Amino acid sequence: MTTDPVALAAELIRCPSVTPNEGGALALLEARLGAAGFTCIRVDRNGIPNLFARWGAKGARTFGFNGHTDVVPVGDTAAWSHDPFGGEVIDGVLWGRGATDMKTGVAAFAAAAIDFVTDTPPDGAIVLTITGDEEGAGRDGTRAILDWMQAEGEEMSVCLVGEPTCPERLGDMMKIGRRGSMTFFIEASGVQGHAAYPHRAKNPLHALVTLLARMTAEPLDHGTDHFEPSTVQITTIDCGNPANNVIPAKARATVNIRFNDAHTSAILESWGKALARAVTEETGVVFALTTEVSGESFITPPGPFTDLVARAVEAETGVKPELSTSGGTSDARFIKAHCPVLEFGLVGKTMHQVDERVETDQITRLKAVYTRILRDWFA
Repeated sequence: MTTDPVALAAELIRCPSVTPNEGGALALLEARLGAAGFTCIRVDRNGIPNLFARWGAKGARTFGFNGHTDVVPVGDTAAWSHDPFGGEVIDGVLWGRGATDMKTGVAAFAAAAIDFVTDTPPDGAIVLTITGDEEGAGRDGTRAILDWMQAEGEEMSVCLVGEPTCPERLGDMMKIGRRGSMTFFIEASGVQGHAAYPHRAKNPLHALVTLLARMTAEPLDHGTDHFEPSTVQITTIDCGNPANNVIPAKARATVNIRFNDAHTSAILESWGKALARAVTEETGVVFALTTEVSGESFITPPGPFTDLVARAVEAETGVKPELSTSGGTSDARFIKAHCPVLEFGLVGKTMHQVDERVETDQITRLKAVYTRILRDWFA
């Protein structure tokens, strides 16, 4: 009997696993994988649920899958056409939170793995690493699993993340890397005063605007071989001043940078602080800059692994995938330090939206892609 990825995805959607709640999703997968001969171990950390599952001998040549069962909040339930945790299939469409991001991806690779080891047991091992913390802070999800794997001597030779990667049509894009992401939190401290007597004050907003203008005046780069140009985006400016005749003492701004492999977060932090020092010298306004790094840029260079996955995608979908590094971040940013990692999954048009949904045919074909990848990799 084959494992139906649509039915499994629907069951997972019915688990209300909004980050960081497990919601029964990992327990469901543990039961299904365990029944198929996978050794399943919960690797929870700091209240975050995680699952490690392995079929085959430890230390053998190992293909890994990675994904997450946590989902973002549903928002206004009344705005949904169908119960966001109903997992309803209507006219060939699966509805619910996680229908694209990414309970369907998890269901597809779990179903592919279960049937593959049952029907054609490979000479090697298959590992599934599934977290409940991808949509959250990410500190105790996939990172916790990888820390545990290192301590236990568990390894993956390669890994495929089942995130939705396709913009328009199943098969049109796979990810071979991701841009880095970091945020500057900037505080400018001046001297409060009367707006009519600016010479007696030191306006932090003027200095802050100058700094922000310099951060965004010129592009950081013009792109690299596999990456688009880096971007600098001001996301908020605030001083909390209710009065129109008072120069405030402090002002704050937040700047997000998505950067390619021409930079590191450390280099960009030095760049931002050097600009701030220059504006301080000119204005006397003092800046405090702190940074938060979500991940460094990385790439899995085109080669045998990317070729194998691309061939499998084209064979099952009829579409040759673009090798891309676009989009935000994913847990691949953690896995890249462990082994070569790629991403391929569904069309992600409705992820995080009200009425998140996906055609059931996509889920079935995604399982076929993952099955072909396993067959070709172990051939």
